[in-house]
Amino acid sequence: MQQIITRHPHIISLLAGGVSATGFAPLNLWPLTVLALALWLAVLMQGASRKAALFSGWLFGLGHFVVGLNWIAKAFTFQAAMPEWLGFVAVVLLSLYLAVYPALAALGGWWIGKGRPLVLVIALAGMWIVTEWLRSWVFSGFIWSPLGTIVLPLGRMPDFSMLIGSYGLSVLLFAGAGGLWLLARRQWRAGLPLVLGFAILSLIPPRAVGAIAADQPLITVVQPNIGQQDKWKAGYEDRNLTKLAQLTLREDDRPRIIFWPEAAIPDYLETGYPARYYYGRPPTLIRQQLASLMRPGDVLLLGALKLEFDAAGGRAVGARNSVFAMDADRELLGRYDKSHLVPYGEYLPMRPLLSAIGLSRLAPGDFDFWPGPGARSLDLGAFGKAGLQVCYEIIFSGQVVDRGNRPDFIFNPSNDAWFGSWGPPQHLAQARLRAIEEGLPVIRSTPTGISAVIDATGAVRASVPMAQAGRIDSSLPAAQAPTLFARYGNILPLLLALVLLLSAIAIRARGR
Repeated sequence: MQQIITRHPHIISLLAGGVSATGFAPLNLWPLTVLALALWLAVLMQGASRKAALFSGWLFGLGHFVVGLNWIAKAFTFQAAMPEWLGFVAVVLLSLYLAVYPALAALGGWWIGKGRPLVLVIALAGMWIVTEWLRSWVFSGFIWSPLGTIVLPLGRMPDFSMLIGSYGLSVLLFAGAGGLWLLARRQWRAGLPLVLGFAILSLIPPRAVGAIAADQPLITVVQPNIGQQDKWKAGYEDRNLTKLAQLTLREDDRPRIIFWPEAAIPDYLETGYPARYYYGRPPTLIRQQLASLMRPGDVLLLGALKLEFDAAGGRAVGARNSVFAMDADRELLGRYDKSHLVPYGEYLPMRPLLSAIGLSRLAPGDFDFWPGPGARSLDLGAFGKAGLQVCYEIIFSGQVVDRGNRPDFIFNPSNDAWFGSWGPPQHLAQARLRAIEEGLPVIRSTPTGISAVIDATGAVRASVPMAQAGRIDSSLPAAQAPTLFARYGNILPLLLALVLLLSAIAIRARGR
């Protein structure tokens, strides 16, 4: 094996990166991830220069992201203005950029390790935390499926995110992989404790899930199974609303919170727009239709659009991807505007240049979406406070809750119909980690799945599978006391990274 690594380090790095991504949902082949990381460590160890380490990390990242993000290609099949093959090109181009972060981690780990196997493992684990944190905000950030998400099926390992966040969870995978690699090198004293620790933590059963208290609010989560091809089709407004209505109506009179997906309706709910923007469907009519589905005391949370107008108020110049809260008396109780928008999806960067060559954003519309102010909590009266995170905002660890106004739960309306077969289960996995990190239940409602009720331990209490219409009637899981991560956020994994890096430097210095 060592001869193969020596002769073909570039091929091994690329293949190891691709195999490592099979640990993510929906495959969940986490043992392959551990083995792939161990193999990559062997490649890095034999690297003779900073350039070799950097290139090995970049190839590993390229394989990792091309496989893990293959679902992005599906989004381009819904945009008639772009050829379908461009989706696969987009996956590769995005991966070429994202691979920079594993490359930087490899460079830092190799430079600190300098031929010391245990030091390399410790330093690379610390550098990986730092580079994933950088990936979460540089150029607006794209931190889909951080490596630590892979530990979700492994016993009590996910609970460590309460202390070190999801970025810190990657340390556990590097410990298992590093231990295997060290054992293969017959370094028993260093490798055996790492492997045994990894095995014990993965075998300890998850926290027991108790019954939801009887006095918790009642909720209904709706999944209408409206595909992206039908969502904005002219003449489908009433048909789609009927699907939502049929899954919302009920016979009992007990008040509850009703959850509808992101952009559930194409109509505008706010009054005051020029009449031509309502297309004959004024907000008074739409609100009346929605209220007819509700019982006294109900609150409906649904995704809809808000328009922004020029100074004169006569021409729309932007839009907000919003969540509205409405009661049974047709009153709007509040609104949340999505803050973390998707580049090329909800807005087109460098619009004058890219639009001139025929490119457009994937979401339909004539102008870009505008970002909101960030995480906010809406007061729903007797139902408590709702934290809102629209679609992929939920992937940004440490950014999903207004810490000055802590909510009782997080509502994550999404439209995963874009995401192929791999994207929705990966999205659900990341929402589960947010629940564990913050100690808050997460409610997900999507048009085509996976809609779910997730409790504060990260357990999925109920769900509707992909490509099925359905509803969930449940009680709202209770919030837990704020976790350590809920109090301090990503300063904790960064402190862990600092401790690892300083420890690696100290061990190397002592070895001299």
